[in-house]
Amino acid sequence: MKNTLEVGNRIRNVREELKMSRNVFSEKINISESYLAQLELGNKSLGMNTLISLCQYTGYSSDYFLFGSDAKEDLSKKIIRMVNILPKDSLDLVYEVIRSIKSYVK
Repeated sequence: MKNTLEVGNRIRNVREELKMSRNVFSEKINISESYLAQLELGNKSLGMNTLISLCQYTGYSSDYFLFGSDAKEDLSKKIIRMVNILPKDSLDLVYEVIRSIKSYVK
């Protein structure tokens, strides 16, 4: 039970860092809001598909969710997390900004 509670706390912390409600976050990772609540409370174990969705959407590693360590945490992952929560209509602008920066740095 302790491990599931720790995993749930990490999931909740990431969701809150992204400033998302359970409803919105659960939609983004393709699970029900009630399942997310049970995960966060430590009442349910994290399934493989949900873990994969969490990692893909948030940019956090499975090590972070399962063990609390993310040795490979770097700036690019932080940027990916920020981009993932932007509305789709903002992505063209983000792309153009990154492209401009890249051409400037060369």
